[in-house]
Parts: sequence; structure tokens; C-alpha cells
Amino acid sequence: MEPIAVVDEGLGNSSYMLDLGDGRAAVIDPARDPRPYSRHARRRGLGVAYAVETHVHADFVTGTRELAADGAEIVAAAGAELRYPHRGVRDGDRVDLGGLVLEVFATPGHTPAHVAWLLRDGEAPLGVFTGGALGVGGMARTDLAGRERTEELARAAYRSIHDRLLALPDELPVWPTHGAGSFCSTDAGGERASTIGAEKDHNPLLTGDPDEDTFVARLTAGFGSYPAYFDRLPTENQAGPRVLGRPWPALPLPDLDVNAVQDLLARGAQVVDARPIDRFARGHLPGAISDELRGQFGTWLGWVVDPTRPVVLVVDDDQDLDELVRQALTVGVEDLAGRLAGGVETWRAEGLPLQTLPLIDVDAIDRQDVLDIRQDAEWQAGHLPHAAHVELGALATGADVPVSGATAVMCAHGQRSMTAASLIARDRGTDQGLEVVAGSAQDWAEVTGRDLEHGA
Repeated sequence: MEPIAVVDEGLGNSSYMLDLGDGRAAVIDPARDPRPYSRHARRRGLGVAYAVETHVHADFVTGTRELAADGAEIVAAAGAELRYPHRGVRDGDRVDLGGLVLEVFATPGHTPAHVAWLLRDGEAPLGVFTGGALGVGGMARTDLAGRERTEELARAAYRSIHDRLLALPDELPVWPTHGAGSFCSTDAGGERASTIGAEKDHNPLLTGDPDEDTFVARLTAGFGSYPAYFDRLPTENQAGPRVLGRPWPALPLPDLDVNAVQDLLARGAQVVDARPIDRFARGHLPGAISDELRGQFGTWLGWVVDPTRPVVLVVDDDQDLDELVRQALTVGVEDLAGRLAGGVETWRAEGLPLQTLPLIDVDAIDRQDVLDIRQDAEWQAGHLPHAAHVELGALATGADVPVSGATAVMCAHGQRSMTAASLIARDRGTDQGLEVVAGSAQDWAEVTGRDLEHGA
């Protein structure tokens, strides 16, 4: 029996809808937007009866309460200490789904109270929903409950995998929540599902049957930085996110005239410009943060905005506002004040100032400083010999900018570097001297015939 995978490619996560065979369904690790589950359920004539959690999530707002508002029962580990109505379960408990059974496997590691769910038909195992305890080619990180607990939880993860999960049959399907593209995951492969046997043979954390110390060293070596909002979402998910109602999301996003935007800015609002970077480059509101609407929009939005301040959005009419709002709400950015009616042209028509951030090709990099804002692992894999480096996420949380003069900011394609340049321009109070490279380090090497440097 294969569950229906609902994949959020931007977050790198999968949730699962399980047809229980009696007109009901269960959803495991639902994201906040209930509409995909509702669509799948309607097509199959199902009602969602259960919303099941493997752990308290850091990278997205749980959707269990949205499903509960339509009648689903929330089922989660008692140790997660959720502060809203749910059925709390413990290791070895079985949840009877009306023929099918979900058995609780305590698998601490990614979080202290993490559980996996073994799906059974009677006594026959059908598959295991592993959450972050075991993924395709990796598992989820163990430092999100506090860096002081990283090693303790990594050792717990070793025991969870070796003593519990790897004792299951080799042919048993593995259905993880975190996968490729997730900042929660380490070294995840491109596939979204696997088997116990395949992970024994191919998961870099497990090959060679490592002892506990070796496993911990391999696991923690794969940790990079993670979005700032990961530090606050577990608390919000424990407390219970607010239900946004029907039709989802029951959250107005008004059009704002120029006067309203100016008033909001005077009271501390921040501007997020979701237009493609070439449009942002040609003109944007002073102090605006560039975050192009794409699959990773929500991740970077949650990383770079101040969650205590309202967000004014700048978009073009041809952009998908529903998708923008969905991604914002998924990462817990709810104080969306509205969008600038008429966009940048309305601002320009009022004679108000705009800033520019020129896009340049890699062959235009000359004598200016180069600032590479990619993740550490990307930087180490190859960078310009004379470039300075700081991660975009660090810039967003107050790191010093290691350059001060004329600067070309670069990443792999341009979106992240435009975000970085917009943050620097905001903090400097000027866009002068900043340019954004529309290309990668590898593009530069191919154009110039020069070698990249590798390592730190």
C-alpha cells in the first residue's frame, strides 16, 4: 500500500496521505495548507480522520490544527508536550485505523520526542514513516533543540536507527518527511522514498556499519547553517498555530496605496519585493528586501525578515499571489500588511525615489571586491580566488560585511545575491557601489579560463 506523497519542493519535505480503505484517510506530517489533502480526499471520496505527527517541526508550521478544524483527530507523541487537543501516544502504542494500524516507534535524535510510525496490516509491516529519523541518504540534523544537545541527540539517533529502524525487514519501504533541499536534512539524496535495505547499503551515515562515535562524527560533519525561523517555530508548533479558516487562508491581503505604505514604513514595516531580480534591479523602493517568488521564497523570507514587524509586499500583476501567501504562512510569516497597489510604477508616478542594483555578467567582474554569499559547502566546492565570503543567512542575522568598497555580490544564479545586496544596501542606506553577478563561480572560471580555489 503506497501512501500519496504531497511534496513541497521548496522546503524539501514530503507529507503523506494514507487511504484507510473505509472512506477515511490519515495524513502524516501535514503542512499548514490543507488544500492538497482536501483535493486528494475529494477525488477519492475520502474524509481525513487523522492528522499524525512524527515530531515538533522547526521548518514549517504544522497543518494538524487546520485538518482538526475539519474533524480530524490529532495524534502525536506524548513527549512532544503539545498544548492543544490531541491523542498523546508512547513507544509501542498502536493506533487502530480500522484494519490498518500505526505502531509508535520512539526514535529520538532529530528531536528529543521524535517517533516513527510503522504501518501494519494486522501484524504484517507495510512501511515506516520515519519523519527525520532516517531519510534517503541521510537523516535530519540533531542541533535544533539547542547546540548543547547536538551530540547527545546524535548518539540517541544512532541507537534509534541501529536498534529500532534497521531491525525492520530490508524490503520495508521508508517514507521520510525531510529530503533533498531541506535545511533540516544532511546529505539527502534526490529520491523521496527508499527501503530499509537500500539505506543500509547506500546511506553514507550507515555504510561500513559504523560504531557510534563514527556515526556521530559523520552526522555532525554534515551540519551547515539553518534558517533563523527554525529557532522559533518549534515553540509555536507546540503551543498550536492559529487556524486560518475557510476558504484557506482566511487572511485578507489588501491593496495599499502609496500613502498607506508610507505610513506603515514610518511605523516600522519592512518591504519585501518578490519580483524577478531583473525587475528589482531596474528600480525598487529604498530599503526593500529582494526575495524573488520561487520555490525557496518562503525559506528565505523566514530567514531574512523580522517576524515582529509587518511586511509590505511588492509584486507584479502576473505573479501568483496565492503561492506567495501560502509560502509565507508555511514558515509562520503572518503579519502581511498588504501589497503596494499598482506596484513600483505607482511609487514612481508619485515622484518618490527608487534605488537600483545593477545586474552584471561574470565577465564584467573587474577590480571591485567580490562577495560570495553561498552556503559554506558551496563556497568550499569552488570560489573565485580573490572573493570574500559570508553566508546570506549570516548577513540577514547581523554578520559584518567583510567588504566596504565597490562590491560585486554573487551566488549561483543571482536570486540569493540580489537578496544579499538588498540587505547591504538597506543597512548602508545606499545602493552606491553594489552590483549583483548574474552567474556562478563556475561560469566565471569558464569565461576567464582561470581556476577556482577550493576549501575554506
